[in-house]
Amino acid sequence: MAQGIIKTPVELLVIGGSAGSLEVILKAFPKLPKILPFAIIIVLHRKQNTDTALVHLLAAKTKHPVIEANEKETLKKGFIYIAPADYHLLVENDFTLSLDYSEKVNFSRPCIDVTFQTAAETYRGALAVLLLSGASSDGVEGMELVKTLQGIIAVQDPKTAKVSYMPQKALDKISVDFIVKTDELSNFVCLLADASKV
Repeated sequence: MAQGIIKTPVELLVIGGSAGSLEVILKAFPKLPKILPFAIIIVLHRKQNTDTALVHLLAAKTKHPVIEANEKETLKKGFIYIAPADYHLLVENDFTLSLDYSEKVNFSRPCIDVTFQTAAETYRGALAVLLLSGASSDGVEGMELVKTLQGIIAVQDPKTAKVSYMPQKALDKISVDFIVKTDELSNFVCLLADASKV
């Protein structure tokens, strides 16, 4: 894992991905640290009629609580929130979540950019984001704002991604802090957790 320096404790990690990213997350979940000193949000491009099967699938892989994000829900350390299908997931200034049904962005709803950007505006330097495998450029603009506001940005190594376009697009435009190989996602989360323990 090509890595940078973690200067500020992380309070929120947002993971975004599309085609080829779910299998990476499923592989990493059983190896997450026992104590998560921050919340995790996962934004995946999903089909409109997707039910809660994804939440159950992910919950079966970890002992941490995994829930579908709800309107006005307060983000809690140690919890993993899944963006629901067909809604944009926003992080509000009071550290709650909100769901938005406005037009698709980058042909997607949920849109990774929307969550990255709203999380950056709230958490600033205490935010880490990771962009995984995918076939669109969603997430890149959001990462640029995270970078501007001193957050930590990471991408899956395009060489190990099932679909390299999305992480490669980020690498082409931004100087990232971490490049994470497919089998290193849990190591990356552990690294953030170790640097964020009180």
